[in-house]
Amino acid sequence: MVGYFERSETFRTAHVHTYLIEKIRQKATELEQTEWKIHFSWVKTHVGILGYELADTLAKDAATNLDIAECYNRVPKSVVKSELEDGSVDKWQRDWNRSTKGTLTKDYFPIVAERLKMKITTTHNFTTMVTGHGNIKAYLYRFKISETPTCPCGETDQTTDHMLYECDLLKTQRDALRSTVSKREGWPTSKHILISKYYKAFIRFTNQISFDNLH
Repeated sequence: MVGYFERSETFRTAHVHTYLIEKIRQKATELEQTEWKIHFSWVKTHVGILGYELADTLAKDAATNLDIAECYNRVPKSVVKSELEDGSVDKWQRDWNRSTKGTLTKDYFPIVAERLKMKITTTHNFTTMVTGHGNIKAYLYRFKISETPTCPCGETDQTTDHMLYECDLLKTQRDALRSTVSKREGWPTSKHILISKYYKAFIRFTNQISFDNLH
């Protein structure tokens, strides 16, 4: 007797097979007790072996047959939970992609799944830089809190992009960040690269900004 197995990407996790594997073990034990000689071997896919081709056909039929009842009682709860979480993240990503809000934040965190895996310590300065909301002249000017949006450096409007990439008043802080990044990425680099690969250096940069002194 020969067992034919193929690793398939259609199954999200090996845990789904726990029930079937246990049943195979039980059946193999029962057969050996009746003096069957059982051998398992790896078989290359699609080579015309009748048993494999039959198993492959049945598996495809089962995967595409909407009339077959799903047996969730034979799937570990951890697998169901994982699939629900993955579905939620996928929906979140679609909503995030379609949203017209949070454009600046989206530059830093375009991929929801990546953001959920990151351990971030939020500070006032960090939140201001990744959202554009806070003690920034361009933002305050929008709400008539500041008389002008122009940065004290005199170059252009004081936005977070200007502070991150251009402002002469932050040259010392930026040079420290730039020296870390430019070794591999070159400068300027994207906000997504900054936050995903150089988070600690970016945090140091943001924490060194004195927003009150930039007015």
